[in-house]
Amino acid sequence: MVPLQTPLANGAASAPELAAPLVSPSRQPDTVVRLAGVSKSFGAHPAIEGISLEVKRGEILGIIGRSGAGKSTLIRCLNGLERPDLGSIEVLGQDIVPLGERALRQVRSRIGMIFQHFNLLSAKTVAQNVGLPLKIAGESRSAREARVEALLQWVGLEAKAHAYPAQLSGGQKQRVGIARALAADPALLLSDEATSALDPETTVSILALLRDINRKLGLTIVLITHEMSVIRAIADRLIVLDQGRIVEDGETQNIFAAPRAEITKRLIASAGHGTGASPIGDLAAEGQPGLAAVFRLTLRGPLAGEPVLMELARALAIDPIIISADALRDAGTPGVAIVFALADASPQFAQEADRYLAGRDAKLEILGYAQRPA
Repeated sequence: MVPLQTPLANGAASAPELAAPLVSPSRQPDTVVRLAGVSKSFGAHPAIEGISLEVKRGEILGIIGRSGAGKSTLIRCLNGLERPDLGSIEVLGQDIVPLGERALRQVRSRIGMIFQHFNLLSAKTVAQNVGLPLKIAGESRSAREARVEALLQWVGLEAKAHAYPAQLSGGQKQRVGIARALAADPALLLSDEATSALDPETTVSILALLRDINRKLGLTIVLITHEMSVIRAIADRLIVLDQGRIVEDGETQNIFAAPRAEITKRLIASAGHGTGASPIGDLAAEGQPGLAAVFRLTLRGPLAGEPVLMELARALAIDPIIISADALRDAGTPGVAIVFALADASPQFAQEADRYLAGRDAKLEILGYAQRPA
């Protein structure tokens, strides 16, 4: 087992450098995970239906949905704990659905898992918990000790090697879980609500660690979560599940800026992010006295770098309150989506704005109405 390198000093702000993974990323398939038509039911209840997706090498994919959307069933199918009723699940080019338990264990050795409630063995020390996958794999004691030492340095817990889980904070326990997940040099890391039990400050530090691991190791990560803030902070790509089906799939920035599915808009709204619901309150479908109109202005190509909203404000004598601005990167065309509110929008504003923007790569739409900002 190739150890990690360069210890992380106590209190250091940055993580250590890593040795090359056992399997060079250049020798790994470009597609780490491929699902085709995957369905799983429990009795008469379909948990997931017709799921097809691909996860590329080095990608961080976030999968989100409300309780009962099928997230837990999907991740259990990904690691072989559940067998689908229909479809295929390829991990590193191998369909795991027809595999027997022995062959499945070999595939699982390339998949790391981190959990919401840490799943540490209370009677074993931090070092013993981290080294357990290596012991199961038959690594020598000296190789295990070297690897564990390097992993604990990587996650900043070398001083806690001989401590027990009960002596650790929640964030420290999750760092142990991450180190354990990395022990066998996985090609894929699955995160099952890994930050749900943590406070916001600790969540930020854990997400920073995962992002650093992704960049330094080129490790592919799939996160299952119900927290939109987690998705926005770390995921390159976002899949939204609803009633067992994929209803939205795309780059995270683009989905936050312009969600299409109603469930996505509601999830974003419930988290107080961006487009579908502004920080000035929940959106109403119709205007009423005391409510401000909320608009989204989407600009594409070179227009995205121009002060179009300022020009519009001057031309139409409006006073927009900017709520959010998100970069768009879909289809290779740069863009920006600006959400703004007008406290006293005239009924003719949208028509006047459309005439002003005519012939330009711009789109204006009304999102709804909200309480006027203070």
